[in-house]
Parts: sequence; structure tokens; C-alpha cells
Amino acid sequence: MPELPEVETTRRGVAPHIEGKTIETVIIRQSNLRWPVTENLEEKMAGLRIQSVERRGKYLLFATAEGTLLLHLGMSGSLRIVSEEQLPGKHDHVDFIFSDRTYLRFNDPRRFGSVLWTSEPAFEHPLLKDLGLEPLSADFNGKALYTLSRGRTAAVKSFIMDSRIVVGVGNIYANEALFMAGILPTRQAGRISLQRYDKLAECIRKVLQQAIQQGGTTLRNFVNESGKPGYFRQQLTVYGRTGSACLRCRHPLSEVRIANRSTVYCSRCQR
Repeated sequence: MPELPEVETTRRGVAPHIEGKTIETVIIRQSNLRWPVTENLEEKMAGLRIQSVERRGKYLLFATAEGTLLLHLGMSGSLRIVSEEQLPGKHDHVDFIFSDRTYLRFNDPRRFGSVLWTSEPAFEHPLLKDLGLEPLSADFNGKALYTLSRGRTAAVKSFIMDSRIVVGVGNIYANEALFMAGILPTRQAGRISLQRYDKLAECIRKVLQQAIQQGGTTLRNFVNESGKPGYFRQQLTVYGRTGSACLRCRHPLSEVRIANRSTVYCSRCQR
């Protein structure tokens, strides 16, 4: 599934091609996605100028003067700039065509993505209003995590993957950040000190920024806006390396299931 770095990579890739441009038409070939594509979307968006392309959690927000398009890539979706001559494929469900003939194409083989329109303030939309901290924002720090963690008995890995606490820390990035911070993923969130949360917040931000710089994690179904896969997975230190030597101490890495998710860690380096 595309996670925050993949979505942010997509945002940065497509934004320069469409910001400030006017939508001429929207072509919807398949409206039956995770939720039905907003009715009459073609009429709602025709003639509107894209003021900005933003991101909230794993949602892309295309802001106009009349409202905002909320687009989610789902489990296997991608958003790409394509040429006018490129014929749509089987899973190319929506095209946004601009007045200069720029084509923005949404592809979603598993149809778990969404294309929704709201004329209300975007951040008050039911899908967005309860989301947690943005890990790349100035508001995200160790003190915020420490405060939110008090009294919580859940494993710290589950805590940082809770989108009501912090958005976009998927399983791969949680594994990597906890290893970088030297924190055992099974430790209770409420029993971690402020000093260690300062380190964890720093590591979460660093891991996500590294992934964005590399174009996101190479997942089977993810391609960025140019159709090229990301490369961050080649640099992973623990995820997918169960039994291999820890890159710090050479001790074999262990694996445990937390909330039914694979969790790889070093029993010597993480405590």
C-alpha cells in the first residue's frame, strides 16, 4: 500500500504540472471505487483552476476556489502525468484533462482508492478531521508524542502507527524508526520517557524524509508519477531482514507479530 512517502512523492511529482491550470473536463471510466466517485464530478470541476496540491495523511487534496478534490491511492493506486496520445488501460479509471492538454491519470487495479469532492473546508471532512499529527510538520515532536502516550498500555509500535496519533507511519517506517531510535517495539507506549520520545520523533521524521528523497518504498504495486519505482527499500535496516545480522551489532534480528503486523527488531540494540 502506498504510504505517506509514496503519497508525498506523488504530490511533489504532479503538483508542478497542474497547479495554476484549469480543468477542461474529467473523464470517469469506473465510478465504483472504495466509495462511489462523487456524482456529477465532471460538472463540478469543469472550468475550475487548481490552486494547490496538498497532502493530509495519505490523502491528496486538489484545492480550487469552489471546493477540494480528495484523492486516496488505496492499496495499489497511482497518479501520473501522461501524454494525450497514451490510451487508457484497463485500470485507468479517471482522467483529469486540463485546458493546455495536460492529462492527469488515476490508475487503481484493486479499486480501493477514492475520488471525492467537498465544497466544505477540506480539513473538516469526516475522512480528515480526526487524523493525528503530521510527522513532517513543526507540531510533531517528542513532547507531543509523550503527552499523547500517557496512560497507554499499547505497544509503542501500535501507538505510532495509529493515524489518530500520527499519520503516515506505516509498518515499514515504524520498524525502521524504532530501530534507529533504539526502542523495543513491544515496549508500552505509556512507559517511555520524554527524552526517548524526542529521539523517536526525530527518527520518524528522518526515516520518512529519507524515503521521500528516494521516491518512496519499492512496493510491488507502487510507481511514482513517472512510472518509476522508489528505491528506499534497498536501504532498509530491519524490515524484511528477519534472521539476518543487525547492521550495528551483528546479532541476528528477531521477529514478532504486533497487531498482526510483522515486526523486526534487534534484541540487543533496542530496549
